[in-house]
Amino acid sequence: MPFEFEDIGMGVIRIKPKVFPDRRGFFLEIFKSSDFARFGIPTPLQANMSYSIRGVVRGLHYQITPKEQGKIVFVPRGKIIDVAVDVRRSSSTFGKYTSAELSGENHHMLWIPPGFAHGFQALEDSIVVYFITHNDYSPEHERCVNYKLIDWPIKEVIMSDKDLQCPPLEKAEVFR
Repeated sequence: MPFEFEDIGMGVIRIKPKVFPDRRGFFLEIFKSSDFARFGIPTPLQANMSYSIRGVVRGLHYQITPKEQGKIVFVPRGKIIDVAVDVRRSSSTFGKYTSAELSGENHHMLWIPPGFAHGFQALEDSIVVYFITHNDYSPEHERCVNYKLIDWPIKEVIMSDKDLQCPPLEKAEVFR
């Protein structure tokens, strides 16, 4: 199998693709529906890409029901700390988070299921690709949680005005 799947907590899965290096560079698969389906990861509906300079924090974003989304996150260039926060109020891990370093060097990916807020901090200038599952982007269902919930590695964060306005978890509209 060209992938290794590792649950890093709360159903968030680190995906390690098999890398085939040679004198020209390398080759790897970044998605294979049959392998991903065995771990409950659905086929993506949409793909997005962002570029962030070192120190940027994006997130913590999610969409509420009935437009919830899952995300597969991949970093082809750069390095980020990627974070998933459980925003399912009925969950025993509500408000807890897990994280993983994703980079163009380690080629790891992260599956973040619906019910989790997602965000990351660029540890160096980075390109981030998101494969979105379940539903298309819906501005009226988009919600966010304040970034201060996370102890980010780079303390002087760069953020959008919109993300700076996100409420703390206790005031955010979350999954039931």
